[in-house]
Amino acid sequence: MRILVTGASGFIGAAICARMIAEGHAVVGAGRPGGSPLPRGLACEVTVDMARAKSPDDWTPHLCNIEAVVNCAGLLQAGSAGTPSDLHIAGVDALFAACEAEGIRRIVHISALGVAEDSPTEFAKSKHQGDEVLMTRDLDWVVLRPSVVLGRSAYGGSALIRGLAALPILPLITRSGPLQVVALDDVVESVVFFLKPDAPSRLVLELAGPERLSFEEVVAAYRRWFCWPPAQTVRLPDAIGSLLFSLGDFAGALGWRPPVRSTARKEILRGSTGDPGPWMEATGIKPQSLKQMLETTPPSVQERWFAKLFFLKPLTLIVFAAFWLVSGLIALGPGYAEGVEIMESAGTGALAKPIVIGGALADIVLGLAMLYRPTARPALIAAFILCILYLVVGTVLAPQMWSTPLGIFTKVVPIMALNLVVLALLEDR
Repeated sequence: MRILVTGASGFIGAAICARMIAEGHAVVGAGRPGGSPLPRGLACEVTVDMARAKSPDDWTPHLCNIEAVVNCAGLLQAGSAGTPSDLHIAGVDALFAACEAEGIRRIVHISALGVAEDSPTEFAKSKHQGDEVLMTRDLDWVVLRPSVVLGRSAYGGSALIRGLAALPILPLITRSGPLQVVALDDVVESVVFFLKPDAPSRLVLELAGPERLSFEEVVAAYRRWFCWPPAQTVRLPDAIGSLLFSLGDFAGALGWRPPVRSTARKEILRGSTGDPGPWMEATGIKPQSLKQMLETTPPSVQERWFAKLFFLKPLTLIVFAAFWLVSGLIALGPGYAEGVEIMESAGTGALAKPIVIGGALADIVLGLAMLYRPTARPALIAAFILCILYLVVGTVLAPQMWSTPLGIFTKVVPIMALNLVVLALLEDR
């Protein structure tokens, strides 16, 4: 079977692609421009910005010989990739209309548990409206509404849980509703089931786990899985929680996708529970408990690294960007005269002041560029190159700087090492 999977680079989409490829199907993976790399082994790669592809004609060229479509594309909150409504309503409507026009009947649509017209977030409201759009089509559709999905890989909320599990003191920054977490493997198995030609259709199923857990219990389960002692819990004041979620929204405006944003706060407060009975009856799948899910795969050292580095990644990036920004500001302010004196002593003459000013402005630009996601990688690369030039040119003009009591040049080397660490941690998935 030739299958189109949208959101193919995502947490759920990538797992579905891998499974279908392993079973011998030809999988066409669709991802947005500039998004994460698509899985290996695809029969074809398609680049489509679903939030802006609002006409069936945007999809028609990509549907040649397609026999089924699995839509895994989703957007938690508005940002550089568009708005949830753009993607979940207009975007999917264009895809489903194209499928109907091309005679592609089998559609498996990944929605979310608890979506409704009166939901408190644009994410859940638009997801519900997108479900309704599909149900009006003359197609053999299945709408799967999973709860919080957990698996061997991690992204978004599942990554946040692992990061929190690594903290010896668990900060509770918001109230949370009960969760019936569901295993990624069970979600993938459901998609495989409904892609069969004789599978039932026109069903809306809630994919929920067999147990109700609090958010703290889920984090504690992961901490036990890591073989770490129980953590102390501390409930932070609501004002601090609001500040952290607001900072997450600000990071989203800069192109990042932090799991701690205002939409996530509302969704955590709402919880994610449902009735798995109809799903189990339709597919014969018995959903795994969180304990069963974790016990199937022992934690590796890489898992522990990821968990411990989860919060260190943004901290390191912020500190590194602040280092460049503050260095530039100091060079233009209280350190200007000393910088000019050093340049003059190196024999630069009339160029001393322009060099100090130019270097300071370059530092400031690099620091700001590191904080903006689309320019973070080139800024980090440029900073590394600038460090090399700084050492080479500085060694030629002022070799005595290597032996100063404050070790001005020697401190550049660990800065370069930190630069490489930030580059290595930059990708989310």
